[in-house]
Amino acid sequence: MNFGKTAEITVKQMMQIEENGHQMGFFRQLMMENAGAATARFLVEKYQDIAARKVAVFAGLGNNGGDAMVVARHLAGYGCRPSVILLGSPDKIKTEEARSNWKILEQMDSVDLLFTSDPAQVRLDAEIIVDGIIGTGITGKVREPYATAIDIINKSGAFKLAVDIPTGLDPDTGSAADKCVRADATITYHKMKIGMPKRPDMCGTIVVEKIGIPPEAEAGVI
Repeated sequence: MNFGKTAEITVKQMMQIEENGHQMGFFRQLMMENAGAATARFLVEKYQDIAARKVAVFAGLGNNGGDAMVVARHLAGYGCRPSVILLGSPDKIKTEEARSNWKILEQMDSVDLLFTSDPAQVRLDAEIIVDGIIGTGITGKVREPYATAIDIINKSGAFKLAVDIPTGLDPDTGSAADKCVRADATITYHKMKIGMPKRPDMCGTIVVEKIGIPPEAEAGVI
């Protein structure tokens, strides 16, 4: 049986691959951990002095936010002191995987935590911004507080790194919502999403990172 022959996949295919992997025992928590670790490693390799850099991590309430929380934890392990801005209340975090990672951050003095529904009140002083707001789950118009957060990110002169997909970009079509993060680089996971190569203006440099999903999880999907 041949695995991995398709270079680009749809979001629906990726969701099924993740589900297949989960059913095999490679749980989503492990996927999130590996995704966040790979993304943090990209920054550590890009910035040899990462411990001296000011990093702001924007996290939504879903698994994209959970990935970003893992990024922050790993950066702290490299001596960086990231700020995590959760766009909403912690009790509204949607998934078990993201909730567990937020609870870890709450016990870490090496990470600055802020949660808000009004990101316009956030004083942003960052050299690096990690976009973990929505990811592949975008549907329709971007709502608040995410819309304001996108404006803040795009106005910043910081290096912008998107987690999996820039917030506001449809990974299947490459079409942008009314607001979309303009990333300098995007770390996407497992395989390229089909709409991403169409939008270098939004994705910047695209890096595909494997996160440990068994190739057998692709069987019957691609």
